[in-house]
Amino acid sequence: MSLSIEEIRQAPKALLHDHLDGGLRPATVIELAAEIGHELPSTDAVELGRWFTESADSGSLERYLETFSHTVAVMQTRESLHRVARECALDLAADGVVYAEVRFAPELHTEGGLSLESIVEAVLAGFDAGCAEATNDGSPIRIGVLLTAMRHAARSMEIAQLVVDYRERGVVGFDIAGAEAGFPPTRHLDAFEFLQRENSRFTIHAGEGFGLPSIWQALQWCGAHRLGHGVRIVDDVSVGEDGIAVLGPLAAYVRDTRVPLELCPTSNLQTGAVTSIKDHPVGLLTDLRFRVTVNTDNRLMSGTSLSREMALLSDAFGYGWEELRWFTINAMKSSFLHFDERLAIIDEVIKPAYAKLIEG
Repeated sequence: MSLSIEEIRQAPKALLHDHLDGGLRPATVIELAAEIGHELPSTDAVELGRWFTESADSGSLERYLETFSHTVAVMQTRESLHRVARECALDLAADGVVYAEVRFAPELHTEGGLSLESIVEAVLAGFDAGCAEATNDGSPIRIGVLLTAMRHAARSMEIAQLVVDYRERGVVGFDIAGAEAGFPPTRHLDAFEFLQRENSRFTIHAGEGFGLPSIWQALQWCGAHRLGHGVRIVDDVSVGEDGIAVLGPLAAYVRDTRVPLELCPTSNLQTGAVTSIKDHPVGLLTDLRFRVTVNTDNRLMSGTSLSREMALLSDAFGYGWEELRWFTINAMKSSFLHFDERLAIIDEVIKPAYAKLIEG
């Protein structure tokens, strides 16, 4: 029997792959757009929310990218960045998320004249405010920030320096995002080598829109600690008629070294990486015990939450509390928090709560 969203919402969860500019409340987009005179497809919150998900589902890359042009447009001031970050923390906490790593690209928020530093500080302050508010209301949450560089641009060294400068103030790691095809991660090798020298952690969007070469470069050239998506690692796994899976050298490396996969099922469905949740490689990768984590990617564009993603998997694969606990502990183990802090959340929050749920 599958678990419902409402049931799963009560369980503590950990989230590693969530984009700040992909998770705004529709009502907030409308209010912020009105303040700056930005025209939207609709000024009704329900209709606008539907427009975002339908555009993301359309199969048109242009229409999909247009959705972000609207959210980014209303995130160009300290006040708007603070508000969006605060509401993100509150929304995740309300969904039962106890730890999240939320990523955003500072370079996308400079149109109003803000410096990269002031952008980072506004977001960090917003998260601090939201986490404090949620915790005071009985839904404790902690958020670590990932700073993203756009892979088609040339500011990755600046963003990497910011990661180092703010790592004791809430920034826990680095990421690159954007179109994979034609923009390999090796274009930013200087940034990754700098981060390695500075003992900093990073994930790389790889193995979503592009296949195994993207994953190979992210790991073996750039030294990624996690794979953003990484779903195409399944291309290096063959399952025979006898049902026995044979792993190629890259897949074996990923599993053997416990490289975390930041899987985002609904998002993969929208981008055409898979045809249905039941066909999603998460099932095979879980059976083979890769380090699978479940994530939201863009909550607004996918009309989703982490509880909804887990409910979809529960329905498609029959997952119960034990599997959801496994996903959650995988995510917490794979976070960029310090080891003792990860362990405290696992031992003091996650394990006791799931023990009660499993016992019934």
